[in-house]
Amino acid sequence: MTNVEEFPLAARKLTEYEALVAASPSVLDAIPGAVYLCDHDGWLVRYNAEAAELWARSPSLVENPERFCGSHRLFLPDGTALAHEECPMAMAVTSGVTTRNAEIVIERPDGSRVVALVNIRPLMDAHGNIQGAINCFQDVSAQKAIADEARRKTADLEDFFENSAIALHVVSGEGIIQRANKAELALLGYSAEEYVGRHIAEFHVDAPVIGEILHKLSCGDRVDRHPARLQAKDGSIRHVLITSNSRFEDGKFVNTRCFTTDVTDLRYAEAARRESEDRLAATYEAATIGIAEAGADGRLLRVNDAICKMLGRSREELLNMAFLDYTHEGEREKDAALYARQVEGELDSYVLRKRARKPDGAIIYLDIHSSSVRDAAGKFLYGVRVIQDVTETKRMEDQIRGSERRMRDLLEAMPAAIYTTDAAGRITFYNKAAVDMSGRTPQPGDMWCVTWRLYHPDGNPLPHDQCPMAVALKEKRPIRGVEAIAERPDGTRIPFMPYPTPLFDSDGNLVGAINMLVDISERKQAEMRQKVLIDELNHRVKNTLATVQSLAAQTARHAETLDDFRPRFEERLQGLARAHDLLTRRHWESAPLDALAREILVPLAGDVGGRIAIEGPSVDLNPRAALSFTMALNELLTNAVKYGALCTDAGCISVVWCLEKNAEPPTLILEWREQGGPPVSPPARRGVGSRLIELCIERDLGGQLELAFNPEGVACDVCVSLERIEA
Repeated sequence: MTNVEEFPLAARKLTEYEALVAASPSVLDAIPGAVYLCDHDGWLVRYNAEAAELWARSPSLVENPERFCGSHRLFLPDGTALAHEECPMAMAVTSGVTTRNAEIVIERPDGSRVVALVNIRPLMDAHGNIQGAINCFQDVSAQKAIADEARRKTADLEDFFENSAIALHVVSGEGIIQRANKAELALLGYSAEEYVGRHIAEFHVDAPVIGEILHKLSCGDRVDRHPARLQAKDGSIRHVLITSNSRFEDGKFVNTRCFTTDVTDLRYAEAARRESEDRLAATYEAATIGIAEAGADGRLLRVNDAICKMLGRSREELLNMAFLDYTHEGEREKDAALYARQVEGELDSYVLRKRARKPDGAIIYLDIHSSSVRDAAGKFLYGVRVIQDVTETKRMEDQIRGSERRMRDLLEAMPAAIYTTDAAGRITFYNKAAVDMSGRTPQPGDMWCVTWRLYHPDGNPLPHDQCPMAVALKEKRPIRGVEAIAERPDGTRIPFMPYPTPLFDSDGNLVGAINMLVDISERKQAEMRQKVLIDELNHRVKNTLATVQSLAAQTARHAETLDDFRPRFEERLQGLARAHDLLTRRHWESAPLDALAREILVPLAGDVGGRIAIEGPSVDLNPRAALSFTMALNELLTNAVKYGALCTDAGCISVVWCLEKNAEPPTLILEWREQGGPPVSPPARRGVGSRLIELCIERDLGGQLELAFNPEGVACDVCVSLERIEA
């Protein structure tokens, strides 16, 4: 049997998987999102509190563990059931497939479902083997609902325009017809291809009339029921009333939105006029938006079904009210003032968003488009109020603004450097961490990256328009697994890993990108330290093998038999191993002398109580000195246990050292003293132990050694230069 052990290897750096498994639960719980971890077989090994909350259950990790996911059931976004063994996590641990921003429907035990956005990444060891995978997911049910509602609203507005009973068309600032609904095309008998894209003047019989209309609209004036004559496809003339207003952006006339009312029959016969009025009334009632008429005092003269439903009141109830009666008290003054100006002729029309109260007290938001109807003399007859319920739109806008604010706050609080750009690469947002990392504040017009200068990992310059963010935007794909070096204006450089990710709108159009810059300075330093440590280890292994070879040769030279050789050699190897253990625990950087003395003396001396005294100031030994002192102390202690102070119950040992820093050179003086043992006499010949001590102190450390076999006990004095031994 042998006590020889393999020499300890340097501490191995944990992989991502091992670090996550070893982390305390609070670490995963600190992550702002649901997270869980599976091993390479897919067994669930860790998850945080947000994951359990999203699953609405807490799967056991010990008894009856689960694979691939902790949810009750899974579905694809289209409702198709998804088996756990076919989910993205299963693909990650079996095939190494990474999943980015995929939507999965999670069903909870109570039957409720949430839409989750999952991001799954396989975790590899240093050899590229899959150790497991991590899934970071979040509940996006609310966002999905908002997006669906927005699409529905857009579809409703599109349907209102296209299928409205009122003839509608949109004309550009240059007079080109951009859109026309079915009623408009039916009015004139043209197809969309024949009508849209042509100048509006081509369809007006009277050039001065359309010229006047376009002039008013270009000046920002509203056109209200302006009479005109239009040429139909069949050659007939249609008498119409044009109601239109203009849309301006940044002071530029963009287009007009025109209501075309056909009044041809009114000009020919009273019966036709009554028929037209009936048709207009039908259109009025069929409109999907609220339409009301009010007198000069604000009392309602006419309302359609849409506004009755909108306000939750009957037609009779509304016709006994003024529009200010259902207006929220905080906004009555503003609406009343605008309407008074409209009645007086100061305003042709106005647009207002206001709050209104329903009979049950509920608050709704209304967009009011108020225009005037006047007689030929310009006297105010009544006001037409086109009303749209925008409560859901307002709520969605508030939610979007709140989400954007929370997202900006979150990004600002992130410890990692994060910035965003538009589709052209211009920086639109950056957080404080980005400023701290780059050592500068990005300026307006900065492109691609927040850093001052960029370099490749090999030190070659990296132009900003070729950086990972620029590539991600130009190629419309995320960039992963690359490294770069950022140079600050003060000349310092930081190695980092970028994670640029393009952003797209609901139609798939590129709108910008977001980038996270992860500082990998510590990782690079750790890699460098690891390389130095491996090189040092190779050197130490060679030296240790030479030491073992010397120990074997010296012990064999003075051993009479193999049985005599074996225990002596094993004792010396154990002493060497203890020194290696101590140095390994300290990464082969240093070893305190007091810790080393206790490590050597106490285990070999057994239960000695207070018979061993160790005292001296703090001094850290370099690895070479630690090995030499270990071998010397081990030999002295072995001799004391077998022949000296510790072979009796009354004996004791003291190991005392001091530092003479004023000496030239500064010196460590260590004294070994034995007392209370049997009388000591000098040995007849110098043994291997004495030779080994001399080699360790004098040859290896260049020190001085005095070994005396005094009758009262062995005394050993060591004097070594601090320059040779300190870490």
